Amino acid sequence: MSTTEAQSRTGEDLSPVAEMKTAVAGFMSDFKGFRADILERLQQQDDKMTKIERKSMGLARPALSTADATRVEAGAPHIKAFDAYLRSGDDDGLRGLELEGKAMSSAVAGDGGYLVDPQTADTVKSVLASTASIRAIANVVQVEATSYDVLIDHSDVGHGWATETDPTTETGTPAIDRITIALHELSALPKASQRLLDDSAFDIEGWLAGRIADKFARAEAAAFISGDGIDKPKGFLTHPTVDHDVWTWGNLGYVPTGVDGDFGGADAIIDLVYALGAQYRAKAAFVMNSKTAGAVRKLKDNDGRFLWSDGLAAAEPARLMGYPVLIAEDMPDIATGADAIAFGDFSAGYTVAERPDLRVLRDPFSAKPHVLFYATKRVGGDVSDFAAIKLLKFAVS
Repeated sequence: MSTTEAQSRTGEDLSPVAEMKTAVAGFMSDFKGFRADILERLQQQDDKMTKIERKSMGLARPALSTADATRVEAGAPHIKAFDAYLRSGDDDGLRGLELEGKAMSSAVAGDGGYLVDPQTADTVKSVLASTASIRAIANVVQVEATSYDVLIDHSDVGHGWATETDPTTETGTPAIDRITIALHELSALPKASQRLLDDSAFDIEGWLAGRIADKFARAEAAAFISGDGIDKPKGFLTHPTVDHDVWTWGNLGYVPTGVDGDFGGADAIIDLVYALGAQYRAKAAFVMNSKTAGAVRKLKDNDGRFLWSDGLAAAEPARLMGYPVLIAEDMPDIATGADAIAFGDFSAGYTVAERPDLRVLRDPFSAKPHVLFYATKRVGGDVSDFAAIKLLKFAVS
């Protein structure tokens, strides 16, 4: 066969076949692109629906900042292991996990339970710090022991003027008191169904952090004000009180309003402010509940000006005579003999001591078909400087 004939036959064979192959290849290419575009759009729609569903359930997480993202990435093994434990009870990951910065330590707590992942722990911690509790203005310390000691020097060192020839005489020695703040176990016991835990769209860590923080915040807030010190922090209102004019260490001084169950005028607030030492007034704050605050807002000075002023911004607290006001609902209402208003430098006057770890123990047996989560932390609190807090007593004397 000649070259011309071969080229002619090849042209006859390839002309329709090549055209068909080209058309099919083009169609398949367009179809693949169309299919990929449809799948991408469906995935985007699915993601949007998931986000909407989470928001409707109140489970959407806030976006992480760069610092938070770095921290979460660093603690990823702990977060992953803790999530597996919460959902299914698989604790193998936690048992084999070494915590960074803690030699000879793991996520397994020595006295039962598992240490929660850093993200959940920080969420609980931030919620506690932002709640209307004495914690927001008190001195908060982290300890690794079962108690915390505060050393207070509440007396003056003696002094004298030296001369060139006279001998120097011995001066008085200060007295130092030791206040021991014991740490107590605070617990919460939220529960969830196993079916809900099996749902991967359910934000188990966010839910657990919210429930724990809510329980802990309410229990702490009440204890820091009126706790009896038995298996709980000791509140500042449970200490003995005496009239400010005869105040001694170990008691809280009060200023009487002069009227049983009422203010008797704005002078009572002014007297309370200046009953506190000048060294404490720079960082001082008022503490009262909402009902009392409603009555205080109506007080005026002798020139007809309100003592109360609202904050300039939404996040700023209201001010009374220029000092911030903390609204703590666990403070007593105005009544005869009630210490309904406190004023002082709580960063010096009240100390909250706590362990930095938060532990959770999973219990799938006690409340079937629900799973219980026994969360615990250790916290204590007590007055650390009796001169730094003054009370307003609604009584004649």
